[in-house]
Amino acid sequence: MIIGITGGIGSGKSTIARALAARGFAVYDCDREAKRIIAENKDVQQQIIALLGPEAFVNGVYNTAYVAQRVFAEPELLERLNQIVHPAVKEDILEKQPDFVESAILYEAGLDAICDKIFVIEAPEDIRIARTIARDYHGDASPENIDKVRARIRAQLSSSPLHGGTERGFILINDGQKSIDELADEIQNWLKK
Repeated sequence: MIIGITGGIGSGKSTIARALAARGFAVYDCDREAKRIIAENKDVQQQIIALLGPEAFVNGVYNTAYVAQRVFAEPELLERLNQIVHPAVKEDILEKQPDFVESAILYEAGLDAICDKIFVIEAPEDIRIARTIARDYHGDASPENIDKVRARIRAQLSSSPLHGGTERGFILINDGQKSIDELADEIQNWLKK
């Protein structure tokens, strides 16, 4: 069984995933593993070079600044890049068969199709902003940084097509009322049902 964990920026999905990993579960971090695949998979590298040119890799190292500049300037390139990377990630997940798959873009990447159950982690926007400011801006809650975080939140698609739950998963609220361990307990208990 593969369980998906998803949620928007600042929702706490990565913190909950780390708590599950600390309990001995195999957790597949899609961001980290996508970077590894790009660094190691020659077929993926060749497809990226074909799409973005040889500048996409400098001395064999992925040129993230160049790639980011290109795909944000031309959104259709981002979609085509995702069409290269997402299937490679999906194939890697199916090969490794982890207990949990953590991804901010679980649905957008089509990874929901390989998950037996899905937990969508949600939190109120003010909490998401505070968490992101603490993590990404060293606690500097200037109006400019708050606006940047709000823009990132708005740029993400709706964090959940579940709208209250389905037979394959449900929404877990991470608003600080329960500890991360309590939320991880809820996930473990829910899986036993």
